[in-house]
Amino acid sequence: MTSAAAAESAFPSFSNEQNFAPEQPAPRTERLTFTGSGSEYFRIWIVNLLLTILTLGIYSAWAKVRRMRYFYDNTHLAGSSFEYHGNPVSILKGRIIAVGMLGAYNALLHFSVPAALVLLLVIVGVGPWLAWKSLQFKLFNSGYRGIRFGFRGSLGRAYTVFLLLPLAAPFTLYFLVPLVHQQIKQFQHEESRYGSTYFSFHAGAGKFYVAYGIMFLLALGGLTAAILVGLVAGFGIGSKEGVAIGITAGVIVFYLWMFMLFPTFLTMIQRVVWNGTKLGTHQFQCDMEWKRMTFIMVTNLLGIIFTFGLFTPFAKVRAMRYRLESMSMVSTEDIDSFVADNLASVSAAGEGMADILDFDLSL
Repeated sequence: MTSAAAAESAFPSFSNEQNFAPEQPAPRTERLTFTGSGSEYFRIWIVNLLLTILTLGIYSAWAKVRRMRYFYDNTHLAGSSFEYHGNPVSILKGRIIAVGMLGAYNALLHFSVPAALVLLLVIVGVGPWLAWKSLQFKLFNSGYRGIRFGFRGSLGRAYTVFLLLPLAAPFTLYFLVPLVHQQIKQFQHEESRYGSTYFSFHAGAGKFYVAYGIMFLLALGGLTAAILVGLVAGFGIGSKEGVAIGITAGVIVFYLWMFMLFPTFLTMIQRVVWNGTKLGTHQFQCDMEWKRMTFIMVTNLLGIIFTFGLFTPFAKVRAMRYRLESMSMVSTEDIDSFVADNLASVSAAGEGMADILDFDLSL
């Protein structure tokens, strides 16, 4: 063997470098699953309802914790469930403040309208702060595999997306509404984190304008159909009573059409938001279908009506199961190592938020 041949046998050639490159793991999809049932949640719901009534609403904070823990415990990703750590006392404090402000406003309406208007302006002014605190509370008290979520969004940006942009929308004939919606979702998602890993949001305003545009055209078609139905019904009878019947028929058709459109719009927005969201390298996907969502919402409404409200917990579980199970997370990174890395980072840095209030904005 020559010296050149010996050298070639001792060292690998550069043309074979690709043989030593690590293989990129195939993308892995983990789908969310929900294991709760309507019958289980009915028992929690009915007890929560009765105790809230008997305590004049005080128990509602503990009822919320029980409800949230049930849904979190029954939501699974990659074999593990989510965790809810909310403190009912903090929730009660937030609700007392919120109810106190609304109660003061209603009382002032009977004594001094100008004073009530001043208080209303104060409530509107603190609204973004309430939303900001609520986002902090919800994420800080949510966890997965022992690691909590968090929210870093600034109060200044909260006032921009929750107050300044919505106030500007009417001056543009509401053309800014899709942009406002997109900015709110971007604020919520980009400022959220899991452990030390932040979410990112990549859905631009254009996708929101497309969804709102489709909704507007469908609503316009429904309005046209309602007018035609009203005219046909009114002229068919040909009397004063016929005019009233025609107007009533048109209104009913329009409201039914809009009710059918709501799940379609909800589906479009859900897909836009989550298909544009990542957690580190993990890409979320949503494959919700408007037909299935419409069927669930219509049958839920009928069930609630014909059972005088007793079907409500079953309706809640049906809708929640479909919305959650239409979600999945795709990544080339093993989720166990991803969680371990975040656990190490959080353990080293620690959590800085201790006593924060929850403001239930639905009040």
